[in-house]
Amino acid sequence: MAKYTELAQDILDHVGGRDNVTSVKHCVTRLRFSLKDESKADTDYLMERDGVVTIVQAGGQYQVVIGNHVPDVYTEVLAVGGLQGAGTVDADEGDGMKKNPLDAFIDIVSSIFQPFLGPLAAAGIIKGVVAILTAFLGWNATNNGVALVLTAAGEGFFQFLPMMIAVNAARKFKMNDFTALAIAAALVYPNLEASVTALGKAGAANFFGLPLSMPTGGYLSTVIPAILAVWVASHIEKFMRKVTPDTVKLFVVPFVTLVVSVPLTFLLVGPIASGASNLLGSFLTAVHGFNPVVYGLLLGVLWQVMVMFGLHWGLVPLVILELTQKGAGVILGAAILPCFTQTGVLAAIYLKTKEEKVKAITMPALISSIFGVTEPAIYGVTLPMRTPFIISCIVSGIVGAFVGFFNMTMYSFGALGIFVYPSLVSPDGNFKNMFVAFIGTVLAIVLSFAIQMFIPIPTLYAKKESKAVVEEGEKASVKEQVVSSPITGKVVPLSETPDAVFASGAMGQGVAIEPSVGEVVAPADGTIRLLFPTNHAIGLATDDGAELLIHVGMDTVELDGKGFTAHVVQGSKVKKGQLLLTFDIEAIKEAGYSVVTPVIVTNSADYEAVETLASGQIDLGQKLLEIR
Repeated sequence: MAKYTELAQDILDHVGGRDNVTSVKHCVTRLRFSLKDESKADTDYLMERDGVVTIVQAGGQYQVVIGNHVPDVYTEVLAVGGLQGAGTVDADEGDGMKKNPLDAFIDIVSSIFQPFLGPLAAAGIIKGVVAILTAFLGWNATNNGVALVLTAAGEGFFQFLPMMIAVNAARKFKMNDFTALAIAAALVYPNLEASVTALGKAGAANFFGLPLSMPTGGYLSTVIPAILAVWVASHIEKFMRKVTPDTVKLFVVPFVTLVVSVPLTFLLVGPIASGASNLLGSFLTAVHGFNPVVYGLLLGVLWQVMVMFGLHWGLVPLVILELTQKGAGVILGAAILPCFTQTGVLAAIYLKTKEEKVKAITMPALISSIFGVTEPAIYGVTLPMRTPFIISCIVSGIVGAFVGFFNMTMYSFGALGIFVYPSLVSPDGNFKNMFVAFIGTVLAIVLSFAIQMFIPIPTLYAKKESKAVVEEGEKASVKEQVVSSPITGKVVPLSETPDAVFASGAMGQGVAIEPSVGEVVAPADGTIRLLFPTNHAIGLATDDGAELLIHVGMDTVELDGKGFTAHVVQGSKVKKGQLLLTFDIEAIKEAGYSVVTPVIVTNSADYEAVETLASGQIDLGQKLLEIR
């Protein structure tokens, strides 16, 4: 292991030295440092250092991605630094470290939204198309079939967003997907708000004597209530799994989970959301009465955060009342242009980022933001990056103060993005407010774009999509070869795996398989270079020079080896088709974990190309990858 001494010392020096390290752990592929001050780490140096694949900074952890030989480097880091080891944790799959509340919130929201960002952006664009049809042709869902179908396609996704969120939240919090869906379905049950209102008028809005309330607008299109509901349900389900006999677990666990978590959601989340919204609405109304400019600044800064937590509903009744009584309103003026600050930062991100995956997400999100739909932008790009979201909020405050100064007035309610301008034209044909909005729009886009262009773009996935993990002088002698499938199942593109480092290609190119049989066999003749203690990951060096990593499932390290059996040991010479691992697919799924298994060529940089040869279903021994 002495050959890694220099690398270990260099890493330690450039994370700020031994005194800057609170603790260090390692996983299958990376060192994970807890640093006292991350600003002391020289990330740019480490990113370019031979032997380091990439650097990942997230949730209070400073991860140095090494590759399959990370245990050896870890041992040397402990030795040269005189550090006490903190064990092995699969940081590639989960975060075992404590995070501050903001980091934890961002991590949860980002991981929940990331899998459906594409459809979310597509639905936003469709909503924009409907707005165009309405503005220029007068088509809408009540008078035209085309508009009706497109409205359903665009609005449906957003209205039933809690159900989409529930699926990914279930995976994040490790509970049954369909139980989580059932909880979300209760949140978006038809006419729920009207029914509670009717019960209230009849004096029957209670649940066994406890008051039952519903926030304005119900739970359609909301985010936080669904996340909180599934989080609570995950703890209930986990407890019930432990105490319920196996013979009745199939129906008793979901029954108790539903019958406890749904009432808790309605009894707690509803009142909390309603109370917070009403309180915030009263506060902002008082601020507006004091000074419209201060009000515009405050509402502009807070608007996007309010929308995330559903607190904006507190202003909706005030806006409707204002428009009904006066025929005009100023309360929501500062909230109609923040979407364009997202447009500005997204444009800068698209021009500056080197991450192709970020570019692919950013462009449709940018288009959606022009039409006033900012969910893809916020949850997919700017909030995970944090700095762009902060820039957007600050510029929104500046623009809000600007429109507040001119007392910009609305005459109708409902339009979004570029289609908000007609609602600012007064009944007598005065265009003053629309011109203020035009100037505000330009200010929002240009200012947010300019600030973001002068500030570094944070890394969202990985700064380098592919880099060799070899020490100087030990570059492997490699040959072209075809690797057969080590697993029977369904081929999944690597980019669609839930883990950002694998999906980005930072660990190397390859493919993933969703297994239908719980066996892993050797895809080629070679030597077992890595066998993780929990038996969920195995590394193989083929006789032709390829370095392969087979990583069974996501988060499966938390099973502590339960359901996994190794049939080889580290250092074993193996033949193509030889059984390496067995695992219990159903037990893993029942525990709430994904079994999607990446098959990675970790020394991809030694080759010109790693090409996937298969799609759909694949059996053991069929051709999977061509390495050349």
